[in-house]
Amino acid sequence: MKHRLSLTMRLTILFSLSSAVVLLGLGVLIWLAMDRHFTSEDYVVLGDNIRLIQKIARETPAEQLPERLKEMVDHHPGFVAQVQTAQGHRLYATQGFDFGAAFEAIARQSGHDDTFVWQEGAQEYRGMRAQLPVPDTRVGPLSVVVGMDTEIHAHFMHAFRQSLAFYTTLAAVASGLFGWWAARRGLAPLRMMASRAKGVTANKLDARMPVEAVPVEMADLAATLNAMLERLQDDFRRLSEFSSDLAHELRTPITNLMTQTHVVLAQPRDAAKYREVLASNAEELQRLGRMVSDMLYLAKMEHGITLPNEEAINVADEVQALFDFYDALAEDKGVNLRLQGQARIAGDRLMLRRALSNLLSNALRYTPQGKQIVVAAREQAGHTTIVVENEGEEISAELLPSLFDRFFRADKSRTRADSDSVGLGLSITQAIMVAHGGQISVESSGGKTRFVLTFPRQPSQARC
Repeated sequence: MKHRLSLTMRLTILFSLSSAVVLLGLGVLIWLAMDRHFTSEDYVVLGDNIRLIQKIARETPAEQLPERLKEMVDHHPGFVAQVQTAQGHRLYATQGFDFGAAFEAIARQSGHDDTFVWQEGAQEYRGMRAQLPVPDTRVGPLSVVVGMDTEIHAHFMHAFRQSLAFYTTLAAVASGLFGWWAARRGLAPLRMMASRAKGVTANKLDARMPVEAVPVEMADLAATLNAMLERLQDDFRRLSEFSSDLAHELRTPITNLMTQTHVVLAQPRDAAKYREVLASNAEELQRLGRMVSDMLYLAKMEHGITLPNEEAINVADEVQALFDFYDALAEDKGVNLRLQGQARIAGDRLMLRRALSNLLSNALRYTPQGKQIVVAAREQAGHTTIVVENEGEEISAELLPSLFDRFFRADKSRTRADSDSVGLGLSITQAIMVAHGGQISVESSGGKTRFVLTFPRQPSQARC
């Protein structure tokens, strides 16, 4: 596996590089400013020396001028000069210095710039030229070329560059160490969150991230992780309860099958007794098969299965078809079925029919004789609702939130001995509504229980 740098190391490198670049850039700016300052000062000094040469030329007789110029130049270390008349006669030149390179630099000058730079061996000089008028007609205008050795400035700039490199390196190292410390300290809450996350297992889902103890930038992450852990804990709890309920639901029919089979095998029986036991076993097996089928269907719904056949559905037609199916049972129980309203939805016809069938089956199971079941469909702004309402004993408020849990049954007063329900009908109905992008709710008051199916209205429904 390719080695990757940690976030702390990345921040440390970033701090080091940032400080090095900033300090290096600042040093370069200072170095350029100092170089410009030294250049300006050198040319000011050269200008002063030219004016001094002009003054000496004005005040000194021609025959004494070379000697006076020599004295003046000797008093200025690193200063060189050459003075000649307009006719090309050299009055003075610094002894042992070759001005050939200086004149070559002047020849390369463009325009009328009087300042220039030339190289003499390994040494750099800054120079200036000038034409000086003098009152002595024998001498005439003087052509002056002066230069200044930049060695002292070069030595200083070299030392400055060395110091800059040293302190830049030192600052980068110091910034790296400080950055490492700051990054470690700043990422401590993240490491604490990681430590908490490592402690989360299937048997320990109650750990939560410390939202109040982490910086604002990490608070959203901590809150999101806490919400995720909350959902996981709730899902694990429901899964554990489902496993227990499933084992309980399967145990009863299997125990009945085994008991009846052992009893009938304990001694010889006549054919009628065997047929009776086999018929009873067939009922239990049918109940088991229905339970497994419902569980598979519910699993598909809850894992985001798409609608198999989406089409425009007339709700009234589907409800009337179910009324025709349950008409005999309703007549036998003395319950009246009534339809109100008209509505259309976009969805899967078989899934909708199954959801409504589950609700009607429950309503018929708990509606007393002589009462009625009303199915009302209506279209409203943005959604379509189907309400299944039955008269009868109310469901207590504390049981309402659990009605859609798997294998849940209401209190014993609402349980019928002849019921073959396995407690998955409402869970399947809720899953069908989720698959349609809708929701189901229930309320029980005033001697009536209402299940409300809410379907979102899609643009295509307007043309159904």
